Amino acid sequence: MSELQTPKARKRGLVVQEMPGEMLVYDTETNKAHCLNDSAAFVWTSCNGVNTVSDIVREFEAKAKGTVTQDFVWLAIDQLSSKGLLETKIEPRFKGKSRRDVLKSIGLASVAALPIIASLAAPQSALAATSCNCSRHSDCPQLGTPCLTNMCANTGMTPAFTCTA
Repeated sequence: MSELQTPKARKRGLVVQEMPGEMLVYDTETNKAHCLNDSAAFVWTSCNGVNTVSDIVREFEAKAKGTVTQDFVWLAIDQLSSKGLLETKIEPRFKGKSRRDVLKSIGLASVAALPIIASLAAPQSALAATSCNCSRHSDCPQLGTPCLTNMCANTGMTPAFTCTA
């Protein structure tokens, strides 16, 4: 794998919300939401199509985020690529390696700040009304639909209250 690759973060079709210590990225094309921890978010925003992996390592360390290896950055790039968050798919650097082997190559000094991306599929808009908040039975849109554990058992009617999806 070339150390001179310059990965580029995908921007098209994404809704991004920065929060303290993490970044939420919603992919409107795949209907998936991704939560990037601080390390993964830093690598993603550093993937500008100009920076090499070595450049990202230097930037990471310069911003006082800790000492990391190129393998640390590659781990984040592998995850970003597999989630479709880069402009072009990149061949995984750690393909076929166990988690233990990957952690060994990254180094124990970097483990505390490991780049992590948690993802989940969002329901389609037609299904978004299937789970809705309620505090009493009368909040639910149809008679006979109970409010159980603060969620209506929706029957497909458009609710007049906030859905959690």
